[in-house]
Amino acid sequence: MTRILAAPAAAQSAARFDFVEYAGESQTAASDSYANPVLPGFHPDPSIVKVGDDFYMVTSTFSWFPGLPVLHSRDLVNWTQIGNAVDRSGMVDFADLSLTGDGLYAPAITYHDGTFYILNTCVRCEGNFLLTAADPAGSWSDPVLLDFGGIDPSLYVDEDGRGWITYNDAPAVEPRYEGHRAIWIREFDLASNQLLGEPILLVDGGFDPSTNPIWAEGPHIYKVDGWYYLLAAEGGTADQHSQTIYRSRNVTGPYAPGPVNPILTQRDLPADRPDRVEATGHADFVQLDDGSWWGVFLATRPFARQDTLMGRETFLLPVEWRDGWPIFLDQGEPVPMTAPRPNLSPSAGTDWSVWREDFNDGTLGHGWLRIRGINPVQDRMIADGALHLIPSAATLGDRTMPVFAGQRLRHHTASYTARVSFTPGAEGDFAGLAAVASETAFVALGIRGTGEGRTIALLNRDSATDPAGGEVAAAQPFSGYTAELRIAFDEGTADFAWRTPGGRWQMLAEDVDVTHMASVRSNLFTGVVAGPYAVRGGD
Repeated sequence: MTRILAAPAAAQSAARFDFVEYAGESQTAASDSYANPVLPGFHPDPSIVKVGDDFYMVTSTFSWFPGLPVLHSRDLVNWTQIGNAVDRSGMVDFADLSLTGDGLYAPAITYHDGTFYILNTCVRCEGNFLLTAADPAGSWSDPVLLDFGGIDPSLYVDEDGRGWITYNDAPAVEPRYEGHRAIWIREFDLASNQLLGEPILLVDGGFDPSTNPIWAEGPHIYKVDGWYYLLAAEGGTADQHSQTIYRSRNVTGPYAPGPVNPILTQRDLPADRPDRVEATGHADFVQLDDGSWWGVFLATRPFARQDTLMGRETFLLPVEWRDGWPIFLDQGEPVPMTAPRPNLSPSAGTDWSVWREDFNDGTLGHGWLRIRGINPVQDRMIADGALHLIPSAATLGDRTMPVFAGQRLRHHTASYTARVSFTPGAEGDFAGLAAVASETAFVALGIRGTGEGRTIALLNRDSATDPAGGEVAAAQPFSGYTAELRIAFDEGTADFAWRTPGGRWQMLAEDVDVTHMASVRSNLFTGVVAGPYAVRGGD
């Protein structure tokens, strides 16, 4: 749990949030099937490991804090977040990151001899590092910095106990084109956490270099029937994304591409197909006790064009082996939104479609996120039967740490509702619900101080040229101090409503175009996160 520690400053008026509720329209499946995605909402770059009867998964968080959620399941379908691998101030330094799309990229989780390992890259911060834990729920070690370039490192431990790190980096020669990358491997000593020898090139560019493939990345190695298999993504993490496969008799290569590549992509399918899934790739495999293989991968669910507010989500599919090679889907085969369950006893997991937070525990739970970390002066958030936010001057558009905590949007049709009590002390003081895609793409609904008195206001920022705090897109006079607020999303539009407690809902603005918060328009790497927000106006 993320501990909330500070005491409020007496001179400042805190905003009190009594509750936050979420309700989303989720997909259902028959009892013998499951629905994709298995991790809805912003959960890209999944990596998975099986230990006994338990499965653990981690995904990317970029500059959201706490970072690298650790999730647990016993049936591959129902998942519960049990912690965050980066959950302490000082583990990573996000202070100089300019965008929410910087930070923690593509973690990879491995287990060996009683220890869990996560390799990760802090992009435009510390670089590559290693975390270890005896219990995946935490706590995880402080980062061990590793002195090599590139991103997306993954640890493979061979049968002889030797460790190997695969990763993507620049090719051995001057790149021939934009996006020309290579997959490398280097030996790693698990006892000393030291790199050994020199890096060895495994793949230059992709499975067909004549086509100038871009962004070979996210490599993982597996050993099956005497062969080493190298799984890697290529094509970029948007609509051209794909997954590829290679194999070798030696862990260091040479690796030959499979007879069918890519083994997963949706880029060649018609745009008008129903239940459209796009951007498939960055996969990881796991084998079950019955011998079957399954894979997790990222993908998007656009509501139009490539637009989705939820970013890249985690999907699950069986992996079929044909003549010694794995494959997810045949060319032209769409990702199914429902599929037969794995041969595992169904287990409990989190229902992300409906939740309510009353802030009774003195902590914020694992799923609550903040931008870049904890405020360096004081936490400015106190949970004691309500969430108290002490406004600061930092807005959502500033590249620092605003007073904001939110949870992922997980459904195309969903609403967030909250009750806030707030007394603005000056013009521009604001407290309410915010939905954030990036520094330049957000909306916020709440109580705002003006020269003429209090209002219920809608703030909107849809470009870098807008004021950092957003522009007032709509406002109504408000004579009270407590309001219930609701932001209801329906694909690319949103309704913004409010009421006094127990009163009738009043619509402040409806059918508002929020496609500026779509991932491909705002920040390709993340999705919308929404929750309580407070900001101080002019000093």
